[in-house]
Amino acid sequence: MTLRLICLFAFSAAALAEENSIKLQDAPGKSLIEAHCRTCHSLDYIEMNAGILDAAGWEKSVNKMIDVMGASIPRGEVPGIVTYLRQSYGKARE
Repeated sequence: MTLRLICLFAFSAAALAEENSIKLQDAPGKSLIEAHCRTCHSLDYIEMNAGILDAAGWEKSVNKMIDVMGASIPRGEVPGIVTYLRQSYGKARE
């Protein structure tokens, strides 16, 4: 039992250290990402899709997080989130 707790703590600490190493680009909308996106998943998700998703792709992804995954993102904040993602991480930095 003690060994399991030690392993759990070690893995948790490693995961937190990795999460803290990811730095979002400074731009309007960054605070929305920090407030809504990182509460459910790692910011790796954003970096994994950087340069791949265009504006429509980011909007579809954010709406999926709300409609399918149950993210509590106010609909009025979706445009700001999508604009940040498109400008900072979008396909060819639209």
